Parts: sequence; C-alpha cells; structure tokens
Amino acid sequence: MQKNSLNALIEAIDNREAVALVTVTSGEGAFAQAVGRNAVVRSQLDGCQEVELGLGNWNEPVLRDARLAVASKKHRHFSYEEVGGRFTVFVEVQPRPPHLIIAGAGHIAVPLASIAKTCEFLVTVIDDRPQYAHKARFPTADGVVAGPFRQTLVDLRQGKETFDNDTYVVLVTRGHQHDIDCLLELLDDPLAYLGMIGSRRRIRAVFELLEKEQSIPASKFDRVRAPIGIDIGAITPAEIAVCIMAEIICILREGPLPGLSEQIQRERIERRNRAQARVGEGGNG
Repeated sequence: MQKNSLNALIEAIDNREAVALVTVTSGEGAFAQAVGRNAVVRSQLDGCQEVELGLGNWNEPVLRDARLAVASKKHRHFSYEEVGGRFTVFVEVQPRPPHLIIAGAGHIAVPLASIAKTCEFLVTVIDDRPQYAHKARFPTADGVVAGPFRQTLVDLRQGKETFDNDTYVVLVTRGHQHDIDCLLELLDDPLAYLGMIGSRRRIRAVFELLEKEQSIPASKFDRVRAPIGIDIGAITPAEIAVCIMAEIICILREGPLPGLSEQIQRERIERRNRAQARVGEGGNG
C-alpha cells in the first residue's frame, strides 16, 4: 500500500469517516502500468479531485463507482474495458463505526455498553442522574453524559455527532416521561435503529399519549423497535442486554431474525387499517 493511502486510512479511522481503498488489481494494454496502484476515496466529492490511479479518462468513473460502494457499505469488484485494453479494481470499504447511544444508565445499560464496545461500536451513555452517568460505571464507553435526556440529545446533535443511518439508539430509561422526551427528539431522525424497552402496556401508553397530545401520526411509531430485542427468553439484565444487542446486530448485518417488536407493529398497522376501513365504509354509506 502506498504511504499516502495508509496515512489517509489512519486519518479516516481517527475521524470516524467512511472511506474506501481502491486498488487496481489487473490491467491489460493501456492499463498495464496502473496495476497495483491504490488510493483512498471518500463518500463525498470533496477531497476526491486529486485522487489519481493512472487510468486516464477512466479515473473519474472509477472514483464515482467507489463512492457508490462506500455509500452501500459493501466491498465491490469492478471491471472496465475499452478498445485499448481492460482493467479491474477492488473497492475495499472501511465504513464508519456504528454509534450506539444508550439513553438510561440503569442496570441493563451497564452490560449493554460493554457488549456493544466488544462488538466495536462507538458507545455513548446518557442519563439525568450523575450518580449513574459517570465513567467509573461505564469504563468501556466512549462518552458518558449526565444531563436532561432531551437536551443532551440536542447537544450531541449540535456537536460532532450525526444522527444518521450509522446511529443506533436504545431507550432504557426509568419512566414514561423520559421515553417521551427522547422520542420527541428522535422520531424524525434517519436512525439505523430506535428501540425502546418496556411492556406492551407501557409502550402503548407512550405511543397513544404522543398521538393524542402531540398530534404525531401513528405510522411514525412503526419504526420504533418496541418491545426491544430478539426473544431468547432473557431474564437477567445481562441476558436482556444480549437480546437487545442481537437485534441491533441483526439490523446492522441485515439478518433474518424477527425482533420482539414485529408482532406489536403488525397489530398496530392492522388496527389502523381496520379503523380506516370503517371510516371508508361510513363515507360510502
């Protein structure tokens, strides 16, 4: 690997930035001299203009395909051919590390933060109780913040964190109102995962309260994974943390296992469809 490419990869890791290492793996004819060349490509256009792989007019199309691979978070092989020769490249994607935000620093959060860090997640824990939200309680977490839940989320967003499809949020707070505060702040964010712990009764109460008092469309809650996790018969806090992390990894890796939330999601959708059907029948009458 060329020294410049190595330095760029290290910088991307330090900055939690998604990039790809593009390597010309074979070349014939006019492209034979480019074999072995590599370069680091970012997902955005800025910073890519000076990347040169020795491919002439094919340089920009290759970079464009590489940026698409970065966006898809998947390694890709590409082949190109023209009258003067042909070549292949391998695009090795280095995605941004996923970020897990745990809202609530109680008994489930402790093993969850540890398991997530073992799985190479960036981990942030927030809670409004300083006696719970402190580094000694979460030694492996990258960040521990004591402060009001909603304001802390606002502060994280206004800082260097982005709430996007690399962000996973788990709500394991100690009460309805904290869940509501977090949901009000997060429902419109394009998160990879938003899960909330609680019984069906508690979850339904939270959703119905937000629908009634905040006029939030019921369909917005379909993306909330609640009850949280995959059903493995978990009982202890550590076991519950495992079932939560299992669902998160399933989402991250596009796995096939259904989560506990899917049945209640189907029930909510079915209730809405029945209600809409009744309204339609009344209108037709």
